[in-house]
Amino acid sequence: MTDMLTGKVVFITGASRGIGAAAARLFAREGAAVVLAARGTGALEKIVAEIRGAGGAADAVALDLADPASIRAAVGRAGELHGRLDGAFNNGAAIQQPGPLETTSDEDVERQFAVNFRGHWTAMTAEAALMRAGGGGAIVNTSSIGSRRANPALPAYGAMKRALDSITETAAVTWAAQGIRVNGITPGGTATEMIDAWEAATPGIVQRITATTPMGRMAEPREIAEAALWLLSDRASWVTGAVLPVDGGAGA
Repeated sequence: MTDMLTGKVVFITGASRGIGAAAARLFAREGAAVVLAARGTGALEKIVAEIRGAGGAADAVALDLADPASIRAAVGRAGELHGRLDGAFNNGAAIQQPGPLETTSDEDVERQFAVNFRGHWTAMTAEAALMRAGGGGAIVNTSSIGSRRANPALPAYGAMKRALDSITETAAVTWAAQGIRVNGITPGGTATEMIDAWEAATPGIVQRITATTPMGRMAEPREIAEAALWLLSDRASWVTGAVLPVDGGAGA
């Protein structure tokens, strides 16, 4: 590998599966000491054991993105383990029950706000406090292609991801002078458990996503993680406030 994250401590939410798990493995291979966070630590411990078995450095912490106290505790634990934080990949998310705007429930809206917006907000502020103490760092937030256009099938999800894009840009401007870069990525259709759940609720959605993607296929989780890797690395030292499409041309 290219050792793009050698010597860096990186915190990853939603690390038990999909893009987050792919990022954990990739970042560790690129030299980072990774702290993996998700609600259930069972799956995390398996990834930690895999990374350690390959000679990497990894730890697991429990985190509930709907609970601000849990988020702050998980970020704080990363600081306790390593004494600093250099990078954070805020990737955890919750999918809403697919359906049109008029059938979206209050509970769906509230959960989308709690996890997909407030959870990131809370994580970012806790991460930035650690980074500030260490002289700076880099944060990457996983948004969605659905944040950049109308999202009739997932209206609450799209709305909160669009709000996340806004706070990503605001944080980048606010914290730039403190040496903290903040960027986002907007993945298109990616072969993850979340897409599997959407397919189960709406049969044929994978075929429709593939048909509207110019590159003609779904992304693999590692391909999305590669974009986050670059943004977290020093090779992206002049990039902040960007919301990068990683969607096979679907949003063009």
